[in-house]
Amino acid sequence: RKTPTHDDFIFLGIDQQSEQLDAVGSEEIAGNRAFELMTERPFPWSREIWVLLLDRLFGAGARLVIFDLMFNNPNDGDPAFRAALDRYHDRVVVAMNIDTQNNTQIVLPNAQLIPPPAQTDDRVGFVNYWNDEIDGKLRAARFFTSERQLAGVASAPGDEIYTSLPSRALTKLGHAADIPQDQRDHLFRFSSNDAYPPFPLWQVFHPSFWKANYADGAIFKDKIVILGASSQIQHDFIVTPMNPAAPGPAVHLQVIAATEAHQFLRQTSTGVMLALVPAAGVIGWGLIPFLRRPLLSLFSLIVIAVIYLTVARIAYDRAGFFLATVPVLSTLLLCGVSTLGIDYAIERMEKLRTRRTLERYVSKNLVKEILENPRGYYNSLTGSRMPATMLFSDIVGFTTLSEKADEKELVRQL
Repeated sequence: RKTPTHDDFIFLGIDQQSEQLDAVGSEEIAGNRAFELMTERPFPWSREIWVLLLDRLFGAGARLVIFDLMFNNPNDGDPAFRAALDRYHDRVVVAMNIDTQNNTQIVLPNAQLIPPPAQTDDRVGFVNYWNDEIDGKLRAARFFTSERQLAGVASAPGDEIYTSLPSRALTKLGHAADIPQDQRDHLFRFSSNDAYPPFPLWQVFHPSFWKANYADGAIFKDKIVILGASSQIQHDFIVTPMNPAAPGPAVHLQVIAATEAHQFLRQTSTGVMLALVPAAGVIGWGLIPFLRRPLLSLFSLIVIAVIYLTVARIAYDRAGFFLATVPVLSTLLLCGVSTLGIDYAIERMEKLRTRRTLERYVSKNLVKEILENPRGYYNSLTGSRMPATMLFSDIVGFTTLSEKADEKELVRQL
């Protein structure tokens, strides 16, 4: 089960074509202010282009615009961009970054755009996620954090709290009550991989595409638009269980969608885990002596494992509950198979001891029949009715012959 895709989310991607504009002719660039700015210099362009984008999107009726871009360094067009950010204050969110590679440095929009302290401005949110330490994949979102938490120290009253980009967006969308109000990492249910494909940014400024693909902007009416990198060269990709290269802006939209739909996941608590693992061990140990048949015991272990996996899948899909599977099933199968092996070894030892004892008194063939086919041997003890022919014969003078002949020679002649 996945978080449903939101039709009102749009991802505008800065792709390679937007950076190069190979598909746009010189006559189309001339007179188009956005294309002129995009061809004046390599990305990052003058921030006047973001003013043009905001005016165009909000003019088309967009509900919210999210910039998954860093504006920490001053650039051309900052005064105009600041005016646009102030003009659309309640409908725009911009990014800040917590640089964990450089002593947890806080990277904020420059002061020409957002006056200090920018981290407390309701338009600024951090874009960071903290991946799983075991396999490096993103499974959880953190909506708030603090300097003490980032330093690995327990939080304390009065800490400066940083708010995430999805939290800022959700607040402006009227979903502040849906945001978890803590500094924990919350497991969330992902959307499908193709839920939010990137639309090329350059097409928004191209008159023909604006009309043909975006219906003169009607497609943006009441939409939440996120702008961010989608080209490989910008390396804004996140490894998730669903996608080894999920675009960062698309992940933000998935977090927003999961939060709105309350699609958070719960893990098995320590107490439940401590109950399930011993229970699995007891079942694995007790099943083999109870059934006393190796194949039936092995089949029963597999059936129990399949039933448990089915219950875990139902719990995940319907209740968002991660029922522990690996430790529980590992304990069940390990205990069951080891008990089966021990039982087999004990049985072999008992058969060997019985064989050695019986071979002292009866023939090896009879012992083999008793041990390898006990059911058939026990059935033979009850007797059976069958046609039989008996021949009685006598050798003339055998008594006298046996009294005088050598015993070995007599046996040979017989």
